[in-house]
Formats: sequence, structure tokens, C-alpha cells
Amino acid sequence: MGEFTIKMPDVGEGVAEAELVEWHVKTGDPVREDMVIAAVMTDKATVEIPSPVSGTVTWLGAEVGDTVAVKAPLVRIETAGGDDAPAPVQPAPLATETPSTAAAASEREVAARSQPTQAKQVPSEPPSSTPNAKPLASPSVRLFALENGVDLRQISPNRPDGRILREDVEQYLARGASPLAAPAQFARNMATEDVKLTGMRRRIAEKMSLSTSRIPHITYVEEIDMTALEDLRATMNRDRKPDHPKLTILPFLMRAIVKAVADQPDINATFNDDAGILTRHGAVHIGVAAQTPAGLVVPVVRHAEARTIWDCAGEMARLADTARNGTATRDELTGSTITISSLGALGGIVSTPVINHPEVAIIGVNKIAIRPAWDGAQFMPRKMMNLSSSFDHRIIDGWDAATFIQRIRVLLETPALIFIEG
Repeated sequence: MGEFTIKMPDVGEGVAEAELVEWHVKTGDPVREDMVIAAVMTDKATVEIPSPVSGTVTWLGAEVGDTVAVKAPLVRIETAGGDDAPAPVQPAPLATETPSTAAAASEREVAARSQPTQAKQVPSEPPSSTPNAKPLASPSVRLFALENGVDLRQISPNRPDGRILREDVEQYLARGASPLAAPAQFARNMATEDVKLTGMRRRIAEKMSLSTSRIPHITYVEEIDMTALEDLRATMNRDRKPDHPKLTILPFLMRAIVKAVADQPDINATFNDDAGILTRHGAVHIGVAAQTPAGLVVPVVRHAEARTIWDCAGEMARLADTARNGTATRDELTGSTITISSLGALGGIVSTPVINHPEVAIIGVNKIAIRPAWDGAQFMPRKMMNLSSSFDHRIIDGWDAATFIQRIRVLLETPALIFIEG
């Protein structure tokens, strides 16, 4: 018998450490050569780690969410042969950055993932057989019992190890055994659960922390009358060609942004706050925040300045599909110069969107609702929508932010202007 140690491999590009985001094995599991045993995430990609040997896992050197340095021991495997070391582990980078991990998984990985992962077994305390022995229960259960006037010695545990759980106390109370008993549906719930942020969720948390800690936000909200645009959109969707995508309001907003930033180039820009350099971009690469099962991602419609309404709609639909099914490439998820944030029907009345660092502006789309509007003679029902937009106040003054949004308001309220060039 021998023992082989798998170390965190060098995943390239100068990366000195990686976050462990998934185990495919646990201690005691058999593994075979080339079987994927773990996945780690760097700032650029998710990487699978295969086993170079066959054997049995005897030790795991990290937990999901831990950051592991390159060359640090990761797994120990007991092998049937001697101690001769096989070839170094070659990590298998996935096709794209998470959340596209699932789409790039091989059949071997799928087979490995199909093995159920069990929690580590904690040795059970033996049940007490002494009649007046102290009942076995956690401190939180003892506190719950004390607050409800329950003597734990009166409760018969249901677990073979003799430990009394919160539900045992709740059942005791539900039977009316205590004068303090309340209906089970009104029982106090003092449970807590610690959830470690890993993978994409941790990346989102880090990105948001970076944006809010470095960027002094100013948020400007304006009401837009969308009645004319909605009428135009309905007509264009009704008469569209079979190969044309269905239009939402976002392609119109994209074209309005293109026109508005032409007059205010500081808004279609990125700011290197370490170097103190603002980079204005001629290309308008519009990120569209999208919710996926793995978390928030921002696919990018590149060169919106060179696209028609229909082209913007088609590209946005394509990118939304790749984001949802996890096949978006890194290039499709990076490089935006300004971002749109929209929650669709859940958009609410107002929001305070967080700027996508290092950009300097984000346009937040709220829901459309029919509200009364004064036309100078009477109130008329109009389809109204708020834009809630945030700007980097180091770069964009309040006057400039208001000027930009007012320009977009005019374009959306008179949508024919969107199609006039020059």
C-alpha cells in the first residue's frame, strides 16, 4: 500500500491561489485515475482537478469556500501500489468563467457528480441510562425549553443517541403538557444557519463591496411617459419579419443611450481610480444585468453604436440565453462601458442600482404602470416608468447626470427621434 498526495496545481496566468468551490469526493470514497475530484475558481475561470491515481481518499485538505495556495496539499489517496509518484496533476480548465461550468462538464464529471455527497459523520454520544441523569440537548434547545417552562427530564427523546431536539420540545408543548404551551404553528423559531459564500456568490459580494467602497454614488430618478414608445413597440412586434426577435423596451433604451453618450462622452467611460485616469470609450458596450441560477451576471452587447434596434434585440436575447444556461464566454461577460439594470415586472417604483466598477454610470429600469398625467387640460391615463440611475460622483456632477437622463427621457417619450440619424 502507498499514499499519494495531490497538491493544488498551478492553474496558470500567475495565479498564486484559488478558491475551492466543489468537492466531488469525501473521505473514504474510492477514486479512479482521471476522475474529477474537485473544482476550484480563480478570478478568471473555474478549473477541474482530476486524480492521477486510483485508490481511496483518506484526507481532504480544505473545505468548500477555502482559499488554497498553489502547491498546498489538497487530497491524500491511499493506493494499492508503491510510493512511485505518477505524472503531475494537470488541471482541466472549463470553457468559460462560472456560471458556465455546468455546460462544459464532461461525461466523466457528470458521473462523478452523480455520487451523493454525505456530511461528515460526528460520533454520537451514548444514551444515558441513569434515571436522573442530565438530559442530552444543545444549549439552544435548553434555552428554548427554559423559556417555555419545560423540564427536559419529562421528554422522551426520539433519537437513538438519546439527544433531545427542538422538535421534541415543540411536540411536547403541542400536546399541552406545559402551561406555557402555544399552538405548534406559533412556536418560536430560534434556529440559525451559517451559509458560507462560495464561487459566483462570493465573486458578486466582492464586486459589490468594491463598487460601494470606492465609488461615491449619486442616484437620479426621473419619470418617463412610455405611452408613445409602447404603442410603437406593439406595432413593430405585430409587423416584424419572421426572423426578427420580439422587441422589449431595452433595445430602444440602448439606442437612446448611444445617442445620449455621444453628447456626454464622460458617461460612457471607465475610471482607473488607482491611477486617476478616466478612459472615454468610442465604442458603446452595454452590459445588461441578468439574474441566473448561479447569481447575477452582466452579459455585454458590444458596439451598440453600430447596431439597429432589431440587432440590439437579437444580440440581447442570444446573450440572455447563454447566461441562463451557463454557456456564456468570458468575453461575453466582460468589457462593458455602461450598464442597464432591469428587474422587468418586479422593477418596483424606484431603485438605487450599484455601479459596475470601473464604469461610471448604470441605468436602472423600473416597471411600467398606468398613472394619471396632467396634459394641461385634464388628467389622462398614461403608461409611466421611472428610470433610477446611479453615477460616480467623482466624475459626473449632478447637473451632468440630470442632463443625460433628461436627454434619454426626450428620446423615449418621442421615439421617432431614436431613428433619426445625425
